[in-house]
Amino acid sequence: QVQLVESGGGLVQPGGSLRLSCAASGFTFSSYAMRWYRQAPGKERELVAGITNPGGSTNYAEFVKGRFIISEDKAKNTVILQMNSLQPEDTAVYYCNVRRLLSENILIGPAYWGQGTQVTVSS
Repeated sequence: QVQLVESGGGLVQPGGSLRLSCAASGFTFSSYAMRWYRQAPGKERELVAGITNPGGSTNYAEFVKGRFIISEDKAKNTVILQMNSLQPEDTAVYYCNVRRLLSENILIGPAYWGQGTQVTVSS
């Protein structure tokens, strides 16, 4: 079955950085999108960033543009979220998601989720 395993979360001070990883396995989609979401206590889960394969298109939530970078390590079948200039409002559980991609703009089928990794930004 599809398995996504997030890692790299932790505690950082405001202005600090973290690199989150999502190791994917168990699927054979020829094209797919991998996305990072986050959910803070009492809030709805929200999209942070996404990347397509093989197209390599990326998108970002407005509140992380210029601070976060999503990328893929294709050799390791892993998607990376480099988070810089972290602020307390970035505190959340970060989840990895994968979904089949029919084209660069059309997602199809179910989404699969990882277990999440906690990011805490506090002074």
